[in-house]
Amino acid sequence: MSHKLNPYFQAGLDVMDQPCLVIGGDREAEEKSGRLLDAGARITVVSPALTPTLAEWVSAGRITHQQRGFEDTDLDGVFLALNTINDDEALTAKVYKLAIAQRILINSYDNPTHSNFGMMALIHPGHLRLSISTSNASPALASRLRKDLEGLFDEEFVEYLNCLADARQRVRDKVTNRETRFALLRALVRDFRVEGALHYPAQWRKYAEALLNCELDACGTQGRCENCPLVTE
Repeated sequence: MSHKLNPYFQAGLDVMDQPCLVIGGDREAEEKSGRLLDAGARITVVSPALTPTLAEWVSAGRITHQQRGFEDTDLDGVFLALNTINDDEALTAKVYKLAIAQRILINSYDNPTHSNFGMMALIHPGHLRLSISTSNASPALASRLRKDLEGLFDEEFVEYLNCLADARQRVRDKVTNRETRFALLRALVRDFRVEGALHYPAQWRKYAEALLNCELDACGTQGRCENCPLVTE
């Protein structure tokens, strides 16, 4: 395994009613803020400008907005911080250093070396939370997997999971025998299964090898090399 890859330790983080900071106001900040809202966090967004959706959440009182750039005191009392600005290396390094000094959880977008936790690709129909990580080997593949898997979980799945939640609570309230409870709840998912197959890009080895052997210094400024994967687009 490459020393640059980090498999992380997968865990569910309880941010319910916790103060969380989002630095930035673009679509990435919107996506991260949405995930924090779904998890019940109290969110402050620091950014001179916001996407229309973020602005709507501010107007609705769902998030707090500081209309300016980041200041050191923005981290005071924060449980978790997400820096979604990836084109300011000095800011990224500064926020990371301050967060680490205050023992704050920090994720810097597309910058694992300035993060102490990772943001996984997430599938979340209804109560389901299915996260996907490639240990930073290929975030593009994680995104591709997320898009394909999202199509499997339709409205019936959401209804099914809601019913399972209600049934579980009722069984826990009414059935005192532990083994009977487990047997009843397992019976409801006995025949549930996911079926599918993986489809790899044609000649992916050839295109990957071409990238590994290409100098890449002039990539995008000159004509495409032989076996460039972009020729398939």
